[in-house]
Amino acid sequence: MTLQERDKKHLWHPLTQHKIHPEALPIVKAKGALLYDENGKEYIDGIASWYTAMYGHCNDFVLQRAQEQMQQLDQIVFSGFTHKPAIELSEKLIDILPDNQQKIFFSDNGSTANEVGIKMALQYHFNKGEKRNTIIAFEDGFHGDTFGAMSASGLSVYNGPFEDFFIDVQRIPTPNKENFEYVMKELFEIITTYDVAAFIYEPLVQGANAMHMFEAEYLDQILQVCQGNDIITIADEVMTGFGKTGKNFASEYIETKPDIISMSKALTAGFVPMAITSCTQEIYDAFLDDSVGKAFFHAHTYSANPIACAVAIAGIELLQSKEIQENIQRIITSHQGFNTKIKDHPKVKTTRQKGIIYALDLNVEMDRYGKKRYEIFNHFMQKGIFLRPLGNTIYILAPYVVTEDQLNQVYDSILDLLDTF
Repeated sequence: MTLQERDKKHLWHPLTQHKIHPEALPIVKAKGALLYDENGKEYIDGIASWYTAMYGHCNDFVLQRAQEQMQQLDQIVFSGFTHKPAIELSEKLIDILPDNQQKIFFSDNGSTANEVGIKMALQYHFNKGEKRNTIIAFEDGFHGDTFGAMSASGLSVYNGPFEDFFIDVQRIPTPNKENFEYVMKELFEIITTYDVAAFIYEPLVQGANAMHMFEAEYLDQILQVCQGNDIITIADEVMTGFGKTGKNFASEYIETKPDIISMSKALTAGFVPMAITSCTQEIYDAFLDDSVGKAFFHAHTYSANPIACAVAIAGIELLQSKEIQENIQRIITSHQGFNTKIKDHPKVKTTRQKGIIYALDLNVEMDRYGKKRYEIFNHFMQKGIFLRPLGNTIYILAPYVVTEDQLNQVYDSILDLLDTF
C-alpha cells in the first residue's frame, strides 16, 4: 500500500474538501528550498511551507542546535520552572522587537498567540475595573482558527458555521488615500458607541487576504487614535515577522508601536511549533496584584519547550547574519526585476511587493478554492514549483536561501501560466 493510500485511511487534512480533493502528495524529504516526493521529484518551495522554513528546510545550523538541546533538556513544565533556552530567547527577542516590548508569553501556534493577545487586552481592562468587551479589526483580516482569533478574522470562508458564537468585533476597512477619511469616521463612531478593549491588525500585509497591502502612514494614525483612547493595539506579526517585509518586524515601518505583538511561523525556523505574544511593561503590570484572580490564567502544556526555544535562538542568529540579510536584499531586488517584466502583461491585473513578499492578481475572476484555482496549482506542481494561489492571486514568499536559479524557475513558471492561460 502506498503512502497516499495509507493517508486516506485515517487522515483529515486542513482546508480540504476531501470529497472533491481526496489525494494528498506524500513529501518524504526537504532541504534548503526544495521538497522531494516519494518518487524523487523535486519541488521548489515557493512559500516556505506557509512562511515557516525561512532559513531553508533542515538547516544544518538549526538542526545542530536542536540535537544539542534534545540531549540536555527535552520538556519541562513552564509554570514554576524556567530554563536557559527560554531566558536566552527572551533576551535575543527583546533585542530585535520594537523597543517598547518588555515581556514575552509562550504558546504554541499563531492562532493561540493572537488568542493570548486578545485575552491579555480584555483582562487588562478587567483588572483595572473597566468592562470593555468589543474588539476592532480590519475587514478581511485573518488571525487564526481558535475562537477569539477567529472572531477577529473577517474571512467568512473560514468562519461561516461559527459566527453565532463569536465575541463582539467591529470592523473597519484597511486604510488608503481614497478611503482614509471614511475609515477614520467609522473608527470614531465605533469608539463612541462601544466599549472597545483592543484593536487587532496585520501590519501592512494581510496574508490570507491574498497578500493585500496598505500604507504605514494611514495605519499609524489609526494606532494613535486607539492608544489615545486606552485601546490596546495588537500587531499580528505571525506572517510578517522575522524579516519578510525587509525589516525584522513590519511594525518597524510604523511610528506608533503596538502594545502587544503576536508571532509564530518563522519564529522556530520551520522545525517545531511554538508561538510568542510580547507586550509592554504597562500591560504586564496590570496583572500584578495580591489577588491571584488578577493573574493571567492561560497555559499550554508545551509552553516554552526547550527544544523550540533552542531552534528559535538559532533562527534569530541566522536572521541577523550577514548572509541572510544579503539574501533578503537579493530576493527583494529579484522580485523588483520580475515585476518590471510582468506588471504590464495583459493577463496581470495588479502587482505588489513588500520586502520578499511578492503578489500578482490575474485578470480573471475565480473562487478562492474553486476549480480554476486548482488548475493553476496543478500547473505549478507539474513544473516542480510549490505555490498556493489564493483565488486569482499568485504570491511568492520563498525561503531566504532560495537561489537565483530557483527564483528564475518560479518566475518562468508564472510566465508560462500567463502565456497559456
